[in-house]
Amino acid sequence: MVEQAQSNEPHGKLTIRIVAMPADTNPSGDIFGGWVLSQMDIAGGVAAVQVTKTRVVTVGVNAMTFIAPVKVGDVLCVYTDIIKIGKTSITIAIEAWARRDRMAIREKVTEGHFTYVALDDGGKKCVIEQ
Repeated sequence: MVEQAQSNEPHGKLTIRIVAMPADTNPSGDIFGGWVLSQMDIAGGVAAVQVTKTRVVTVGVNAMTFIAPVKVGDVLCVYTDIIKIGKTSITIAIEAWARRDRMAIREKVTEGHFTYVALDDGGKKCVIEQ
């Protein structure tokens, strides 16, 4: 198995930051992966709306990889980078990084590609104006 080199710097634009709280943990004391995924989806939605200027919905989460656990007290920083704009959809590369030990350490904890579809006010797919 070939190990992929990890960059020490996030890619994309910082879109959201949030503190991981005790209520978001599993029985082992780690933050639930679903909570991290949810924060990434929120950030991707924010980035998609900024581009499309419409309502959007998530239609796909592709190539999601969890790299390291998130702990209580970590500041989760989610970065977004637009990688493809189609006729009605937009795909965004999303990275989540944890700031640990009172922000002294930054570590990538997960990454993935999320796809969103633009919707009009009636909830129907609409063309993304570019």
